[in-house]
Amino acid sequence: MQTQMRNSTSSRREVSRVVRGMPATDGAGVELTRVIAQPALPMLDPFLLLDAFRSDQPGDYIAGFPPHPHRGFETVTYLLAGRMRHRDSAGHEGVIEAGGIQWMTAARGIVHSEMPEQAHGLLEGFQLWVNLPAAHKMDEPAYQEHPAERIPVEQRDGGQLVRVIAGQTSRGTSGPVHQPLTEPLYLDVSLPAGSRFDETLPRAHNAFAYVISGSLVFDDATSPLVRDDLAVLSHGERVEVHAGPEGARFLLVAGRPLNEPVARGGPFVMNTKAEIRQAHEDYAAGRF
Repeated sequence: MQTQMRNSTSSRREVSRVVRGMPATDGAGVELTRVIAQPALPMLDPFLLLDAFRSDQPGDYIAGFPPHPHRGFETVTYLLAGRMRHRDSAGHEGVIEAGGIQWMTAARGIVHSEMPEQAHGLLEGFQLWVNLPAAHKMDEPAYQEHPAERIPVEQRDGGQLVRVIAGQTSRGTSGPVHQPLTEPLYLDVSLPAGSRFDETLPRAHNAFAYVISGSLVFDDATSPLVRDDLAVLSHGERVEVHAGPEGARFLLVAGRPLNEPVARGGPFVMNTKAEIRQAHEDYAAGRF
């Protein structure tokens, strides 16, 4: 019995650390909050970056992200409010609207722009960078794009809502994005006040919970997590949290770590410095 209890306890994921998002500027002057890829959390394998942007002041976002290159990883753009137009060197163009997701596999190289399709109003969303294994960094670029109506919403008891972008929940709801290289789970969870939420994750996946609004309470945490807090979770099979008195909305994201060397060079993420130099040379030579 004692052994069974220890195993049950150890299977629950706990908060390894809490990281607070920090103000940053990117693109042509877009004001945002950098959560992963900052000094307190340079990366969480396979996740290389997490930026949150939210403003109803056009001056904070209107300049957008003019054409820039990427190689070696994936960019994931998820919007909660507003519209963003994407154009790239492969001839792909489209508009991401509120509730929509674009999962772009930059792989061997692409030049793209992301520009607001609005001159006023709220623009809110996230960009997540997901690493690619060395054997697939030079694959052809690819896209998985889905509007809000194609993102399944799982309704649980007590008014809980789980928007499933990637992976599958313990209740069997599958998101439209599939990436077998890192097996991601990407959930947008909304909880009523005081509601308790639990979910199963692959034991060895790295995972985090990022608070969008309200407050989120982990039983082992010293204080509630609030907007722009990210909890890095220990390994285990279950996540158990409950919402504070004002409710909570948060991202729950997990992925299989690659456990490979990481070399960064601005918009390029490879495995060696030599590969980063080659990426810069290829971009300068117009080979993207």
